[in-house]
Amino acid sequence: MKLKITGRHMDITPALGSYIETRFSRLDRYGLKVGALQIILGVEKLQHKAEVTGIVSGKRVQAKTTTSEMYATIDELADRVDAQFRKLKERLVSHKPEKLKKEKLAR
Repeated sequence: MKLKITGRHMDITPALGSYIETRFSRLDRYGLKVGALQIILGVEKLQHKAEVTGIVSGKRVQAKTTTSEMYATIDELADRVDAQFRKLKERLVSHKPEKLKKEKLAR
């Protein structure tokens, strides 16, 4: 998965970049087709904001979070995107042919 990290009114430190990569690397376990995710981090007054947008298996994924600490914001953002990935994966898996469903019910 390719991540494009942008900072608004802040610099992206190597530690922050590696933290984002480790948190978002767990999304590979879903096996979805992910082109690139655009992650935008920003600071306004005392609020740390983060948002992500991207296309995953033909569907748009978007999430925004705001907290008082940047690492907590990244954690919350990764959890929200994880929930969207899980929902997309469940939709793909749940559309099995009717024949398989009937065989399971017969058992």
